[in-house]
Amino acid sequence: MEEEKVKAAEEEETWSKETVPKVIRIMSTRLSQRDIISLLLVSPWLHRTLVSYPSLWLVIDLREMNNAGNRLVAALSIPRYRHVREINLEFAQDIEDRHLELLKTKCLGSLQDLESLNLNGCQKISDKGIEIISSTCPELKVFSIYWNVRVTDIGIQHLVKNCKHIIDLNLSGCKNLLDKSLQLIADNYQELESLNLTRCVKLTDGGLQKILIKCSSLRSLNLYALSGFTDEAYKKISLLAHLKFLDLCGAQNLSDEGLACIAKCKNLVSLNLTWCVRITDVGVMAIAEGCSSLEFLSLFGIVGVTDKCLEVLSRFCSNTLTTLDVNGCVGIKRRSRDELLQLFPHLMCFKVHS
Repeated sequence: MEEEKVKAAEEEETWSKETVPKVIRIMSTRLSQRDIISLLLVSPWLHRTLVSYPSLWLVIDLREMNNAGNRLVAALSIPRYRHVREINLEFAQDIEDRHLELLKTKCLGSLQDLESLNLNGCQKISDKGIEIISSTCPELKVFSIYWNVRVTDIGIQHLVKNCKHIIDLNLSGCKNLLDKSLQLIADNYQELESLNLTRCVKLTDGGLQKILIKCSSLRSLNLYALSGFTDEAYKKISLLAHLKFLDLCGAQNLSDEGLACIAKCKNLVSLNLTWCVRITDVGVMAIAEGCSSLEFLSLFGIVGVTDKCLEVLSRFCSNTLTTLDVNGCVGIKRRSRDELLQLFPHLMCFKVHS
């Protein structure tokens, strides 16, 4: 009887020291935070066990949730979230500046390690809110505030003043930003790796050139739906030696000459030229010869390209290209799937747009 008790105790110790940590590691990579929170209710033992692993409580995910502001304040008041690294409030539309003020007054200590903050679609946040939250998160590296028309250059000024380590910045849809914001970003975030300026329609060549000259570490640049830029700025994209992702959808002023300069970005993997209506075979052939690692290319809606550029793409990019959209390119003859695979054997997606 005594031996059985000893054996049971040994098995329980093995379970606690070896099996549980393995299960926790699997959970941290396979389960969402919301699922893990649900497991807290299963039993007191499981609650104690899960809470004792700090690695499970580095993320707060309140995407699209009601009453997210009060939920966030309540969560950050719980000890297990004292070292949170990522907060996602995407489309939690009741979030207001006052909630961020509450965080600063009540939960300042829990935000000191925060590295990623997603405020996408939180349209009630203003420059004041950015001032408050940026002053509480000195280690922030990733900041996203997509689709916010209240934010201005003043908000960006607060961000660059308070958060010195930003490497990923999403300002998509912040339509009231001017070139001053780009000047501030260029002067303060020269290690920036990802920048999204989609639909920031008040920006000009002058502002973009500041970014392209100073932010030479950029790996991803999204200029979707910005028709106001010209070759004067586009040519300077060639300065981004590490660039892998480039979205120029709707770049109506981009010419073959500008695209030939972009072809100097030898590491480019993804290029969206949808509705770049001035482009012809000449520009696409320059891309094919210069960017031989290309995996994604959209030429959707470009009537000036023909089979000639497709042949050159096949010659230089056939080993890498997996996605090619030539829908709407009336100069390129229709091909069957098998015919396309003869040109590009690794092709998996033939059309991005419908």
